[in-house]
Amino acid sequence: MVRNIDGKLFAKMIEQGAQNLSNNVNLIDSLNVYPVPDGDTGTNMNLTMTSGNEAVSNQASSHIGQVGQVFAKGLLMGARGNSGVILSQIFRGFCQHIEQDAEIDVPQLAKALQASVETAYQAIVKPVEGTILTVAKDTAEKAMSVADNHEEMESFFQTIIEAANQSLENTPNLLPVLKEVGVVDSGGKGLVTVLEGFLAGLKGETIEASTSNTAENVAEVDLETEAHDFHGVMNTEDIQYGYCTEVMARFNDAGKAFDEQQFREDMSTFGNSLLVINDDEIVKVHVHTEKPGDVFNYVQQYGELIKLKVENMREQHREVVRKEQSQQGNQDDIAQVETAIIAISMGEGISELFKSMGATHIISGGQTMNPSTEDIVKVIEQSGCQRAMILPNNKNIILASEQAADMVQAETVVIPTRSVPQGITALFNLDHDAELSENKETMMEALEAVMSGAVTTAVRDTQVDGVTIKEHDYIGLMNDKIVTSDAQLTETLRGLMQQMVTEDSEIITLISGEDANVEDTEALIEWLEAQYPEVEIDEHEGQQPVYPYLFAVE
Repeated sequence: MVRNIDGKLFAKMIEQGAQNLSNNVNLIDSLNVYPVPDGDTGTNMNLTMTSGNEAVSNQASSHIGQVGQVFAKGLLMGARGNSGVILSQIFRGFCQHIEQDAEIDVPQLAKALQASVETAYQAIVKPVEGTILTVAKDTAEKAMSVADNHEEMESFFQTIIEAANQSLENTPNLLPVLKEVGVVDSGGKGLVTVLEGFLAGLKGETIEASTSNTAENVAEVDLETEAHDFHGVMNTEDIQYGYCTEVMARFNDAGKAFDEQQFREDMSTFGNSLLVINDDEIVKVHVHTEKPGDVFNYVQQYGELIKLKVENMREQHREVVRKEQSQQGNQDDIAQVETAIIAISMGEGISELFKSMGATHIISGGQTMNPSTEDIVKVIEQSGCQRAMILPNNKNIILASEQAADMVQAETVVIPTRSVPQGITALFNLDHDAELSENKETMMEALEAVMSGAVTTAVRDTQVDGVTIKEHDYIGLMNDKIVTSDAQLTETLRGLMQQMVTEDSEIITLISGEDANVEDTEALIEWLEAQYPEVEIDEHEGQQPVYPYLFAVE
């Protein structure tokens, strides 16, 4: 029976919360209202939580306040997307409340949850109910109301998680678009998932990394999809097990009878970072070991080896160190400026356009991968600037930009550009001789006169904003709202332009992406010239992913 949580237990809870969130990324992403292939809620929350967990993994303190400080800083620096920033603010408030405590009991935990909500709401200029904020608020309210009735942590957590789920189920009643699409809030689901992982850690349970156990997927799944994480490993000799080993075997009649539990226990003796997936035909193993040959020999007892892979992680670590040292040595190559104009860009062509219009620094990111708070902070700090201006150019990067602005010493303003076309308009109005505050005022006024548009493809069937959408159809968005959809790109483009262009429009800026082809672009321009002969058309090759066409109409 657990009555108090100390630093070591909190670290275990964080680890399981991160793992549970990681296991449910695809589910949470699928709850996003708009069916666009963006950097989604689940992905951003997972990357944020992973950053916090990695920071804590190197924190051995039993003092929960000290662990909390490390966790909050890790979340803050790794926060990506609006959902990740809000998650980081929730736990920032929680951890600030307990920073003086060596351990906490149920009443202290309830008060920390209440503090987390207050911090998160203060961080958002216009809080929206029916989102992760509501789920956090309802959970904290339940915690405060029942804290005096619980001495034991497990039953308390079960009670507040039940309240969190009830709040999550109610989000469509608070946010009409959720009800229209038929989903609950994705950020709220992410928070519930983290809390459920916390409970598992509290109970001493270990959440295994999930995979789909079908015969087809077992053969296809990649157990090591990214480069090895050497976070916290200072020296190559600190790596205990030096070989990343993967093996896949097909069961046969001549092989040993397969007992999954015994197999896992035996495999765990070879090293660490063990992953095992299997079905009736195949077993696939990933393990870090000193003796790959022994692993192969063991697995071969069960059938025919059909795939083998070994990577020397010590050599990989040496290469990581070499690259880091090289990057450190090249930091002076980052433009040193008095005033940094930082633009987030999603394509080489767009980056060059931003540079030509006055941006001093470009951060790669946008729809497919939102940059973290730390990414933005590093550019500002390494530029040596006294003043900085950030153009997020994506509605999902604005909060991370504002968070970065609060963390640096340089005077920094954020121009809340929600799209690349808005970023272009803002830079067009940049006056290098004006103060930051003056430039912000001028740019904000200019943004009111520009209309942004985009075309992409739908990733699922749905109905949203009154538009019926089929998977793989093209969809047209005007100022972040879906206004048209069609199986034909031409029809989608024309439908979007007919809604964006008015009799007062003077300029159409067209930015073609990496998936646009010359014929479609030429046909579109020809149609625009015939349809709107009085409007000037400005074309650029942006080479952006995900969106074959972006538009600005002024």
